[in-house]
Amino acid sequence: MDVSSYLARIAYSGPTDPTSSTLRQLQVAHLYTVPFENLDIHLGRKITCNEERFLQKVINHRRGGFCYELNGAFAALLRALGFPLTLLSARVSREDGTASAEFDHLALRVDLQEPWLVDVGFGDSFLEPLRLETEEEQQERTGRTYRIVKVAGVRIVQRRLEGGTWKPQYQFTPRPHRLEDFEARCFYQQTSPQSHFTRQRICTLATPEGRITLSDLKLIKTIRGQRSEQMLKDEDEWKKVLWEFFGVRF
Repeated sequence: MDVSSYLARIAYSGPTDPTSSTLRQLQVAHLYTVPFENLDIHLGRKITCNEERFLQKVINHRRGGFCYELNGAFAALLRALGFPLTLLSARVSREDGTASAEFDHLALRVDLQEPWLVDVGFGDSFLEPLRLETEEEQQERTGRTYRIVKVAGVRIVQRRLEGGTWKPQYQFTPRPHRLEDFEARCFYQQTSPQSHFTRQRICTLATPEGRITLSDLKLIKTIRGQRSEQMLKDEDEWKKVLWEFFGVRF
């Protein structure tokens, strides 16, 4: 793969040696430049678990994607830079306390002097990689605090909310997987009426000040904890916002 083009895509010019510091900088750079989005699903464009297609979409077409695409492409970059990694299957936590099906989310494990959980494809989640083998609280530059707890052989990523309660985000096991293992669930996500990816268009991107999100025709900006919402007039304005804030053009 063309490493230099990928690094240029995420506006990264720092060190590339396989260290935890480099890993942290790469994940942050990726989350600041490549949006989490499901727009191809609503354009009727089929998404398959193919690394080459992921790379072409992110680098050449300057698009984002959802978890299989984003973490699939990022895994290719990290491998090319010499990071030892494995693909992890994760189940997303629901409000009722249950979890979604296996392979519902693709995350990455990177093994350096210690193992790290890496993720550029979960939308509004942890900005920096998380230490995998500790249950200690891990606070990032945004002020958010996360932890990974072990329950009966399963690891659960949790985020601390205001008031001190912990909200689970997703759970996974250490078992490694291949990209093709996610194909069936990837197909489900883009075709089933039960999938939240088929219900509305979403495009969201982390920023140094917070986050910007386009949910159908609603533009949501969060700047230093302050949230504002604006309803766009029509599809033409939607396309202009996509280009202005996310660099996405069809």
